[in-house]
Amino acid sequence: MGFSMPQREASDRETELKSKSLPRMLGLPHATAIVVGTIIGSGIFLVPQEMMRAVGSSGLVYLAWITGGMLSLFGAMTYAELSAMMPQAGGEYVYLRGAYGDLPAFLYMWTWFAVAKPASIASVTTGLARTLETFTSLAWLDTPALHAPLLITWAQIFAIAVTWLVTGLNYLGIKKAGDFQLVFTWLKGLLILVIVGFCLTNGHGSLSNFRTEFTGSHGGFSGFMIALIAALWAYDGWNDLTMVAEEVERPERNLPIALIAGLCVVGILYIATNAAIQYILSASQIAASPRPAVAAMLAIAGWRGAALVSAGMALSIFVTLNGTIMSGARIPFAAARDGLFPRSMATIHPRFQSPSTSLVVQAMLTSLLLIAVGRFQQLFELAIFAEWLFYMLTATTIFVYRRRQPDRNRPYRVCGYPILPALFVAGAGVLLYSSFSSNIRGSLIGTAIILLGLPLYLVFRKPPNERTH
Repeated sequence: MGFSMPQREASDRETELKSKSLPRMLGLPHATAIVVGTIIGSGIFLVPQEMMRAVGSSGLVYLAWITGGMLSLFGAMTYAELSAMMPQAGGEYVYLRGAYGDLPAFLYMWTWFAVAKPASIASVTTGLARTLETFTSLAWLDTPALHAPLLITWAQIFAIAVTWLVTGLNYLGIKKAGDFQLVFTWLKGLLILVIVGFCLTNGHGSLSNFRTEFTGSHGGFSGFMIALIAALWAYDGWNDLTMVAEEVERPERNLPIALIAGLCVVGILYIATNAAIQYILSASQIAASPRPAVAAMLAIAGWRGAALVSAGMALSIFVTLNGTIMSGARIPFAAARDGLFPRSMATIHPRFQSPSTSLVVQAMLTSLLLIAVGRFQQLFELAIFAEWLFYMLTATTIFVYRRRQPDRNRPYRVCGYPILPALFVAGAGVLLYSSFSSNIRGSLIGTAIILLGLPLYLVFRKPPNERTH
C-alpha cells in the first residue's frame, strides 16, 4: 500500500531527524561513571595544600569541602530536572537556547569550543605528563624535543599524542568510550580506597593531627573563599554528563540518578581521602607539601607508597580526559545541527555513530594550544570566570521553564524548588564576584572571549527558516 503525501513527508522528517541524532547506548552505570570519572582528576590529590594554606585548620577545610559539595549538589539537582526534560546533546547549550534564544546559547558554545574545553584538555594532558615525570624512568618527558623554531618538550608531544589517542577512542563510538569510562572509573575508585585504607589503618597516624593548625594561613572570609573555590574546582565536571544526554538510555530516569548519586559518591571519596591525609600529616605538613597524598603515603610506605599515589593520579587524570573529550565534542555538534555553526560540525560517522568532525576539530585546537602555550593552567584560568557565569545563567533557566511551561512533563523535579536552585545561583554569583576581584585581568580576558562570539554569531547563523527548532 502506498503512502499519502502527508504520511510520506512525516516519514521523511522522522528519518531525517533520526539521521541527525546520536544513538542511545549508555546505561545507568556508564552515565554514573561519566560523572564520577570526569570529576575525580588530580584535584583531590593536590588541593588539600591550597585549602590548608587558605584557612589553616582541619575544621574549616572540611567546612569548605562540605559547602562546595552541597553547592555542587544543588547545581546537579537543578541540571537533573533540565536534562531529564530535554535529554539532547549539548547540555547547557540546549537549556540556554530554549530559555533565552540563539545568541546566549551561541556565546556559550563559542566559549566552550574555542577556549574552555581545549584548554581543559590541554591542562589535563599536561598534568598527566607532569605526574608521570615523577617516575625516574619517565623523567625524560621534561627534556626538550625541539629547540627551533619553538621550544617543545617531550611532555608536550606526549600530551598531544594522548589527546589524539583518547579522541580516537571516542571516534570509534560512544559505547567503546563509555565502557572505557566505566571500567577505569571503578579501578580509579578502588585505588583511592586502597590509599585511604593504607593511611587510616597505619600506626604512624594520629587523631591529634586533626587538631593542629597552620599559623601562616590567609585566614578570614577571603581565605575561606579561596578554599571554597579550590573545593569547587575539585568537584567541577559533574555537568559534563548533560552534554552527552542524547546518548543515555532512559534519560528521564538515568540522568537524575547518575548526576545526584555520582556527585554523592565523589563527595564521600573526597572526604575520606582528605581524612586519610590529615590522619598522617599535621596541618603544617599539609600546607608545606605540593602533593599531600604523595607525602602521606611516602611517610608510611616509602617510595612504593608514593609510587602508588602517583599511579593513582595518572589513572585518575586519564579517565577525566576521556570524559572531557567525550562531552566537549557534543556542544559544537549540537549548535551545528541547529544551524548556528558550520554544518560539517554536525557530521555523524556512518559506521561509528560518533560526532566525528567535532571530535577531530576539538583535538586540533587542543594540539595547537599544546604547541603554542607553555603554561596551560594560566590559560585555563582565563575561562573560569566564563564557566561560572554560564553555570549561573544555565541554573536560572529552571525558573524560566517553570514559569513558561508549568504543565510540561518533568520526569524529575528538583527538591526544595525554588530555594535550592536559588542557592546555587547565589553561590555562583558570589564566586563570580570573588574570582573577578581576585583575577581582574583574567576575568576581563574571559569576558572578551565571550564577546568575540558576537560577530561570529552573525557570520555562522543560518536564516530562521533553515534552523532546527
